[in-house]
Amino acid sequence: MKKKLPVIGRGYAFNDLKVGFRFRTHRRTIREADLAAFIALTGLTEELFSVKEEKQLVPGALVYSFAEGLLLPSMQDTGLAFLNANLDVKGPTQVGDTIHVECEVKECRLTSKGDRGLVRFFNQVKNQRDEVVLEYDPLRLLKKT
Repeated sequence: MKKKLPVIGRGYAFNDLKVGFRFRTHRRTIREADLAAFIALTGLTEELFSVKEEKQLVPGALVYSFAEGLLLPSMQDTGLAFLNANLDVKGPTQVGDTIHVECEVKECRLTSKGDRGLVRFFNQVKNQRDEVVLEYDPLRLLKKT
């Protein structure tokens, strides 16, 4: 029988997390090409974002999307569902800003099935000046182990 090899890069499972556990993501700089691609993909042609200005603003929806992308390694192969979240844009983000996400586990509970759990996080997206630009509190369904 062939031995199953462990897979590197697996995210946190429910059993790995406890209330108060904190971590942060890698960073990502938002480029003008990112903004242009996002506008083209979503049709978000609001002039605030689609007309070139000296300091080009970025939609909160793009910041949130990039935050979720930065968080992917934390739930790779363990995430089962994104259930809900409250989202609050705290400040402006501009092309050229470098963001990362700081996360804290706020709630953990097993589901009635017992093979998965619900985890509520509190996520803060921060820029290169350590300013909070977006906060949200996703409730995720994660594999137990």
